[in-house]
This record gives sequence, C-alpha cells and structure tokens, in this order.
Amino acid sequence: MSEAEQNRQGPLCGLRVLEFAGIGPGPHCAMLLADMGAEVLRIDREGGTGWSNPVVDRGRKVMTLDIRNDAGRARCVELAQGADVLIEGFRPGVMERLGLGPDELLARNPRLIYGRMTGWGQTGPLAKAAGHDINYIALTGALAAIRGESGPAVPPLNLVGDFGGGSLYLAVGILAALWERERSGQGQVIDAAIVDGVSSLMTFFAGLLPSGRIDMQRERNLLGGAAPNYRCYVCADGREIAVGALEPQFWGELLQRIGAPEPLQDGCADAAAWPEQGAALAHLFARRTQAEWCALLEGTDACFAPVLPLAEAAQHVHLRQRGVYENLDGLLQAAPAPRFSRTPGKARRTLRVADTDGRWD
Repeated sequence: MSEAEQNRQGPLCGLRVLEFAGIGPGPHCAMLLADMGAEVLRIDREGGTGWSNPVVDRGRKVMTLDIRNDAGRARCVELAQGADVLIEGFRPGVMERLGLGPDELLARNPRLIYGRMTGWGQTGPLAKAAGHDINYIALTGALAAIRGESGPAVPPLNLVGDFGGGSLYLAVGILAALWERERSGQGQVIDAAIVDGVSSLMTFFAGLLPSGRIDMQRERNLLGGAAPNYRCYVCADGREIAVGALEPQFWGELLQRIGAPEPLQDGCADAAAWPEQGAALAHLFARRTQAEWCALLEGTDACFAPVLPLAEAAQHVHLRQRGVYENLDGLLQAAPAPRFSRTPGKARRTLRVADTDGRWD
C-alpha cells in the first residue's frame, strides 16, 4: 500500500475522481469528495485558472497538461479509463471539441460517471452564454427575495448558486449515480445546472406560496428579515445579534428573558405590526453589547446567536469544541463535513505531481 493510500480515509476511500480545473462549484465538489476519502487527480491547464484557493484545492494530486494538443488529450483519455468519476465545468461543447466528451470517454470506460457542472445547463437557449452565480439565482426567483429594507436585491455571496445549487447537487448526483452503477454496472452523464439546483432549493417556498403561509415580498416575508422574531439587531457596541424565535414558545422565552414591553406579548402573526414591534426590539437590543446579550441568551430556547465575522467564527466555543475548524499547513479551514461514525473523512494536503508521476495509486 502506498503512502498516499495509507493517509487516505473516509467512506469514499478507493474512489478515483478525475477533475478538470475550474472555478467555484466544480472544485468545491471535488474537495467534498476528497475530504471523504476519494483519490482526486486534477488536471490544471497551463497558466492555471487564476483562482487558486489553497483551502478548496486541498486533498488532490495536481498535474499540468495542455489538453489542446494530442499528447495532453491522450493522457487525459488514459487517466479517464482508470477513473470512476470525472468532473468538468466548461461551457457545453468544449469537452466534445477536445475529443474528451462523454460519448468518447464512456465508450472506453462504460462505468465512468461523467459529472458536468454549469450554470445554465447543457441545454436551453442560454446554455452557451456566459454567466455567474448572481445571474443564475436571479433567473430562479431566489435573488428577488433577498433584499434589505430599500434598494435592489442583494446577492448572498455566491453561497446559494455556486455552492448550494451547484456543487452540492453535483455531489448528490455523483453519489446517486455510483449507487445505481452497483446494480447496472453502467456509468452515465450528470447534467448538474445551477439553475436546476437553486430551483430545487426554492421548492420549500414554492410549496408554501399557494396556501398563503409565506409571502416573498420582503416586507411580508416571515423568513426574509422583516418579521421582528426572525431578523438581526444592532447592539450598543455596533455588533449584531440574530434572533430566530419563530415558534410562540421560543418567542415567549425571548421576551421574558430580555424584559420586553407588554405590547410585544401579542405575538408576530400580524405583518402590519412588524415595523412597530421591530423598532421596539431594536431600541431594546441597542441598550447592551453583543457580549452582554450572549451572556443572557446563548444556550437558551430563545433561538439566539451572535453575528460573527468569518475570522471570529472558528474561535466560538461551540465550533471550537466540535472541532469545526482545523489547521492545515498554517491555514485555518473547515473540517470535512458531514461526520461519519466509522469512516471519518480527513482534510489532506495538495500534492503537485509531474505527468510521469500522475497515476492512480
């Protein structure tokens, strides 16, 4: 057994993944698989993508090939023949023009799971158009619901599209295809489109709209920051806290613990009262610092948490005791998730290899 095999652990140990370098959701999906034990070999293009990320790029072997010439393409075909999974994120048609499309590679390796990660998908009038996370979530109805009290919609970083609707759905698709392959012995192509994934994420809201249990307009959206029992407040020191006391019993505990005025006891069912209730709570929470509210409310059923910047999150006692973050090569990064009782995952270093060394263990 090689040293690389000895250092690999997790439920996907033994799975071979060939990744073609990209940005955003493709690399993130490959990181998830590597964290769970898969052997990931990434093909970098000469000059790189310009988006090197030492955290997301962890756990791979990395080889640089010129896939535009015959020798580079032939090497990719050779590697694909020994792979279980392939991940690529080019525009539709690019891999076909290179002679590395699914028809060519599945003919040589019928068990290959060919994962295609795009924003618009492999088909449709926008399939070959450029785009980014903000465009994909705009088209699906997600972005329209994310906004402040005034002004245009606000993109929620690229969490909803690239990672929520992109890399995670590609990972689910890969694992489902691997399960099906155990019965059929056949690989298949996965068309993982961010517009598909985000639309799937929006099913919760789509399911509630007909009954009137939710309104996607910001000022009446229970989960959009307008309701006084589900929003953030500024403290005396300028820092923020997050309240999520949706259920009556949690709302009651919050009000009791903070000594809220009597009018707030009526609950939050009437959206017309939300502005007045929110203003009353904002005035109350502004009287103490974030640390003082933490001392009073953290760990209770008031559904409370401090709003922490990323640089501070790893130091919070809950995340620290759970080991949510770990240090790898001097970089603080999130530990593999989810957790497995018998076959825990492991964050591993990236190893750059020469073409001659770029082989499956």
